Order: sequence, then C-alpha cells, then structure tokens
Amino acid sequence: MENGKTNHTAHVVVLPFNGQGHVNPMLQFSKRLAFKGLKITFAATLSITKTMQSGNEAISFFSIFDDTNDGYGGPGGVQGYIQRFQDSVRNSLRKLVNDLKDTDNPAKCLVYDSSLAWALDLAKELGLVGASFFLQSCSAVAAYYPFHLKFSGKKEKVSPFPMPGLPKLGLPTSAGGSYDSPVIKAIASIYDNIEKADWILLNTYHELEEEVIKWWEQFSRVRAIGPNVPSVYIDKRLPNDTDYGFNLFKPNSDACMHWLNEKAPQSVVYVSFGSCASIKPEQLKELTWALRLFNKPFLWAIKSSEANKLPDNFVEETKDKGLLVDWCSQMEVLAHKAVGCFITHCGTNSIVESLIFGVPMVGIPVFLDQTVNGYFMEKFWKVGITPKMDEEKGISPREEIEEAITIVMDEERGKEIKENTMRLKDCAKKALEEGGSSDKHIDEFIADLVHS
Repeated sequence: MENGKTNHTAHVVVLPFNGQGHVNPMLQFSKRLAFKGLKITFAATLSITKTMQSGNEAISFFSIFDDTNDGYGGPGGVQGYIQRFQDSVRNSLRKLVNDLKDTDNPAKCLVYDSSLAWALDLAKELGLVGASFFLQSCSAVAAYYPFHLKFSGKKEKVSPFPMPGLPKLGLPTSAGGSYDSPVIKAIASIYDNIEKADWILLNTYHELEEEVIKWWEQFSRVRAIGPNVPSVYIDKRLPNDTDYGFNLFKPNSDACMHWLNEKAPQSVVYVSFGSCASIKPEQLKELTWALRLFNKPFLWAIKSSEANKLPDNFVEETKDKGLLVDWCSQMEVLAHKAVGCFITHCGTNSIVESLIFGVPMVGIPVFLDQTVNGYFMEKFWKVGITPKMDEEKGISPREEIEEAITIVMDEERGKEIKENTMRLKDCAKKALEEGGSSDKHIDEFIADLVHS
C-alpha cells in the first residue's frame, strides 16, 4: 500500500459516540486511513466538530447532531437524549451519503462506534460496508458476552472466554446498582448483530491480546488495528501528528513539563482517573494517605469536581512533594523520563498509553470494563498491580496502595513488571511500523474497500 498519496481510493464515513475516549482513537484511525490514501468524513456532534481543525485535506468534519443546547438533562433524560441523537444521526447520514453519490468520492463504508450497534442497520440500508470499531479492550468486551446470553436468551454458540478469579464488576451510579439496568443491557447489546458486521476493528494490537482476539475470531472478520495514538509517540510515520486533536479540558502542559523537568528519572508517581470516572470520597482519602506514606514526588491530574472531595489541607500539606492540575496532556506526561509509575482507573486508553511508554501501573478500577482491564493488567500482561480491596467497604486501603506503588517502582521487586511493560512497548511500536501486524490489517481493510 502506497502511503501519503492524495488520489483518494475510497471514501469512509467515521461515526464516533460522544466523549474524549470515543472520539480520539477513531480520529487517530481516520488519520492513518487518510495517510494511506482514503478520503474521510468524520461525522460527530456539533460540540466536537466545531473545535476540529484537520490540517489534512483528506479529512473533513460533518455535524450530525446539535448537542450544544441538548444534553442528558433534557426531555426524557439519558434515554430521551439517545433517541434524539439516533434520529438525528440517521437523517444526517442519509442526506450525507445521498449527496455524495453524485461526486467523485461516494461513501463506501461506515466505520461506527461499537456502542452504536444500530448504525450497522443504517449502513446496510445505505448500501455501505459496515465496520464496527471497538474502543474498549477485547478482554473487557469479552467479559460482557455472558450478559448478552442472559439478556438475549440465545443459546451459547461460543463459550465465554475464561477469566478465573475476575473480580465482581463495579457498576457506575448511572447503572442504578443493577446488572439488569438499561446501561448494562446497552453494553451487552454490542453482540446483538456482531456477526452481521462486515468488519470488526479492534483498538488494540495482536501481541497484547492475542488469546482474546483468537476467541473473537469465532464471531466475524476481526482485525486488531491499534494502538490508535498520535504517530509522533509510536511509529513517527504520519507527518505532524503530534496530538489527538480533541480535548474536553484545557491541559496545563507548561506547568507540568516545568515541574517534571526538575525531577529525577523514574521518581514521579503520575495519578489520573480519566475524563469521566468519579471516585468515592473514601477511596480518594485512602489514595491521598498512600501518597503521603510513599513520600515521593507525585503529579495528579484531577478535575475540579473530584478535587472538591480531597481531604482538608491535603494540597497544602503535600505542596513540597506534589503538583495538582485540572488536566494535562497525558501522552506528554507519560513520555517524560521523570515518570516511574502511573496510578490509573484502568481505562483502555490510559493502559495502552502507559504501555506505549513502558510505564508500570497501579490500577484502581472504578467500574465495568476498568475492572476487567485491571484484572488483565495484573494477571495476564503482568504490567502492574491492582491493590487488594476491602470487600466490605469496596475500596483499596492506603497500605495496599502504598505497597503496590513501592513494588512497581522498586528496581528489584518491580523488575518483571518493568520488563513486561518494555516488551509490550516494543510490540506496540512494531505493530504500526510498515509491515507490522496492525499495519497489515489496516492495509487489508483498505484493499477490501478499494476492490469491492
């Protein structure tokens, strides 16, 4: 496949759901397709598209829903918002695809966020190839399969992937504390039409989740095409690809970099729980005490809504050791030589980004897929530790967190963990290099579109 050419060989419409963790990986995949000669229309909500500047003539942005004056607090709550979103997307994409039919680059494929499973029916209605893009780890989505069997009442065609000792999946507040809630049913519904999709695209790399990918191959044409991160941090093949291009919050990059530059190599604990996760006040308290006990430098990216839960005087008492910021460029921080450990909520993007830079992790999952990711991080990939939990209180105690940090940052006790992170760092880079596993899969996907 010739890279960087401008005579577009096929036109792909990319449809993410809202949220930074949904938009950024799909935008990165779009950049890679454009680099390889495809025309991309990135179809997203107005709040996203109005902030986008492509810098690439092969990528255009198309608004599918005006969410600037419409949110989850509107009529009908979450369900009402989702219904309005679906109706708008269907109408907008029908018009877009029909308008493109008479151009030199008619749409050929819809790459849709797997959480929007209904988009496959729309793709088929419009005569497009339907490619489901899975943002969560293969491992996490595999954990939902038993729920699908339960809710659908279907007979088991494929045996669930074995996960011995998997902790009970925590539930977000929005799930109402029940595995029969609409949230869990919506997550499990990704399996409803999975076998009808023309392609299943996985935001991972073969060397990381090989066993689970083999399990997935029983459903459909599955290809690992990740990790989807800015090229400058991994394979350096895409010109000027230095950041994702979309941030919900403004990062304090200068303050973070200046502070890190003054610290010794691998001496800093970086803490972040992502853009969406909300931590129990009791867990935050235990974490603050663990950082006090460890008594080494820490950088904590914490949203104001979470910072309000911090114990009184914590910031003042730790000002000589710690830096707290509203938000930061996580890739820049993890790439810095001063960072030696990442305390994470175990979101898929955070784990992958940490592996790309060979940074060991301490996992404090909050709910659902994060629990599965933390389990695989420790038990399968062996790149970090999930501190033991007080089952009665549902939190990890300070002593367990402090011990986990100590182990992963210790030269001897954390040796195996560090070696594994460095090995998977190398595998991630090779996967996206020319001829690597993910690069080949992307070329295979493109060839199918071009010649179909």
